[in-house]
Amino acid sequence: MKVFFLLSLPVLLASLLFVPTRKSQEAGNERHEPRLANVQQLTDGGENAEAYFSASEDRLIFQSTRPPFACDQIFTMNLDGSDVKRVSTGKGRTTCGYFLPGEKLLYASTHLKAETCPPRPSFERGYVWPIYESYDIFVANLNGTDVQQLTSTPGYDAEATVSPDGSTIVFTSVRDGDLDLYTMKTDGSEVRRLTFDPGYDGGAFFSADGTQIVYRAHHPKDAVSLTRYEELLEEGLIEPSVLEIFVMDADGSNKRQITDNGAANFCPFFHPDGKHIIFSSNVNDARGRNFDLYLIGTDGTGLERVTNDPSFDGFPMFSRDGRKLVFASNRFASEEGETNVFVADWVP
Repeated sequence: MKVFFLLSLPVLLASLLFVPTRKSQEAGNERHEPRLANVQQLTDGGENAEAYFSASEDRLIFQSTRPPFACDQIFTMNLDGSDVKRVSTGKGRTTCGYFLPGEKLLYASTHLKAETCPPRPSFERGYVWPIYESYDIFVANLNGTDVQQLTSTPGYDAEATVSPDGSTIVFTSVRDGDLDLYTMKTDGSEVRRLTFDPGYDGGAFFSADGTQIVYRAHHPKDAVSLTRYEELLEEGLIEPSVLEIFVMDADGSNKRQITDNGAANFCPFFHPDGKHIIFSSNVNDARGRNFDLYLIGTDGTGLERVTNDPSFDGFPMFSRDGRKLVFASNRFASEEGETNVFVADWVP
């Protein structure tokens, strides 16, 4: 987004995609979601998304807009939704929290630029996401103390996740003039650029064995589209109406496109088997407002719809054994713009 996701996507998407549902409705029944069982709602109210497992898989890190905060901060909670703790500074806007090994966590934040939330974009240029140039990536202790800055180049640095062995961070940066993917060590050293095609590359995650990276991308295909992309980027904006899913080796080689449907496909994550990817897409909604989860083979075949909710489902992450799936959804929302975190048993 982050949806968030890149750029606090739950804040932007949830308000646009909200469809009321009955809170008492049993998930997985009326919705016909045979891949999901024992769906449990972990948060209740506010805008909550991008929930990711800790190494021990007994806690989740997630971003949330909730009182008294006017924009996203990073929180952790137990897998049953208890013991919610804020772990970011409470200043600025944050996104893309993730656990690091050794009792650490990381996230992106704008707090060094200002303690207040950066302004949301107007939609005079259409539906756009902000690329806040004040985002940098930080690491902290699990309780949020000892915050250390990892990136300091001018412009956007965010969307960071970590390799399974805990040695490498992959992230999106505009440091070379375009929105590309980079890797670095967990101390911020050995920065390496992985993508070079004009356009946006982001939202990257490693495969379970650490050998591959899956990500979303928008690569303009003609001069007019490229010019519009470059003009928006100059204004700190990106237009997310078309995003496709790509996979590459962890060193940036062997890039291949997995989807080619012209829809907004984002927040991809590998199944532990390394042969499938789960992601969110509006591919089956002519209005482009309803996002569901889909499963697809890494060769681009076997597309399968996973969720069937009339609003928004996104930000999926499998547990390491593939038995659990955590995701964010508007389902059961009692107020407009409400997005909550859910966990479910995955049915093979």
